[in-house]
Amino acid sequence: MSIDAPASPTTRTPHSRRAWRLRHGAGFWVITAAFLAVMAFSTIPTPLYALYQQRDGFPTWVITVVFAAYAVGVIASLFLIGHLSDWAGRRRMVLVAILLEIVAAALFLVWNDVSGLLVARLISGVGVGPLTASATAHLSELRSVARPDEGPRLAGTVSTVVNTGGLALGPLIGGLFAQFLPAPLLLPYAVFLVVLAVAAVAVALVPETVERAEERPPYRPQRISLPAESRGAFSAAAIAAFAGFAVFGLFTSLAPSVLSGTLHVASHLVAGAVPFSVFAASAVSQIVFAPVRTRTQLTVAIALVALGLAELAVGVLGGSLPAFVTAGVVAGAGVGLLFRAAILVAGSLAAPERRGEVLAAVFLVAYIGLALPVLLVGVALILWPLVPVLVGFVAIVAALSVVAGLRMLRT
Repeated sequence: MSIDAPASPTTRTPHSRRAWRLRHGAGFWVITAAFLAVMAFSTIPTPLYALYQQRDGFPTWVITVVFAAYAVGVIASLFLIGHLSDWAGRRRMVLVAILLEIVAAALFLVWNDVSGLLVARLISGVGVGPLTASATAHLSELRSVARPDEGPRLAGTVSTVVNTGGLALGPLIGGLFAQFLPAPLLLPYAVFLVVLAVAAVAVALVPETVERAEERPPYRPQRISLPAESRGAFSAAAIAAFAGFAVFGLFTSLAPSVLSGTLHVASHLVAGAVPFSVFAASAVSQIVFAPVRTRTQLTVAIALVALGLAELAVGVLGGSLPAFVTAGVVAGAGVGLLFRAAILVAGSLAAPERRGEVLAAVFLVAYIGLALPVLLVGVALILWPLVPVLVGFVAIVAALSVVAGLRMLRT
């Protein structure tokens, strides 16, 4: 830890210049770790839903409602406060997000019936909303100060990999706790309560990269203002984010139910490992293809998503666990590339002072994709069996992914 160098254009206030802070390069990795921890915590319950269901005896559609509560929280916070870091400060909004996750972890410990799960998941979602856009912009700005000659590629790759990598780690950690350790509905949240508290202290030492206005601008909910010629590119990126997160929503809400009900797999570890493999494939594909031209990445993404979702339908119809897992890996790899392209396209459309706002809008659409299709699946499950509902879901999401990818190729 060291005292910051003399003021730079991005330094927030004279008080910040005198305060003890990490250097921008170290701050970059602190925000990375905190981002990873929060995203992992957000998917910890994935393999645990089956345990809650066994304990309380609720039907499968209730799981989709509990999961959707999280996504609704993300959507609400992205719409209401996700863009505030552009003037309130990146570090402050990241800290607010972590503190909300700490509250959610405490609620999981003391109030874990269905109503408690709904409230805890809602608060967790409210915390993730400001984190995604704020941390993504903060990482870019911290890196640009620490390594001004490097360019934006590494920061962009790290932010998207950490986002999906954290989502991957959560189910795996939850599955390990459920399979091998006692009190699986309590211990994971206790551990993450400590991790998140440590993360909050560390983030408090990170330099700010946004100069707060002397006069606070009037509050308004999220909106985006783009030149007319940029709106087509933004809509393509938004549809890609929507479709990609719909795939993630399927695997983080219903994969354990598919495994236990349709594929007859009872292992909690497998229930966590399958969503992990989807998100891990997403993160790895972004790393592997990072040096490749964006247009090539998009072409590969379209092919992988279409192939993976087709194989997913085959696996569910045929009751094949290997096909189901392989489909998740292939589709996840494609979604990772599709989502990374969406972030790059959207980020290139805005001036630096509006970047947080535009990124918040992309994440807003993405989390609508996480919530809305899963809620519709939950409604459909009241009327129809699981298998035809999933096949219909796969067909619609595959079509959206291909259309969005092709549109981005033309921009």
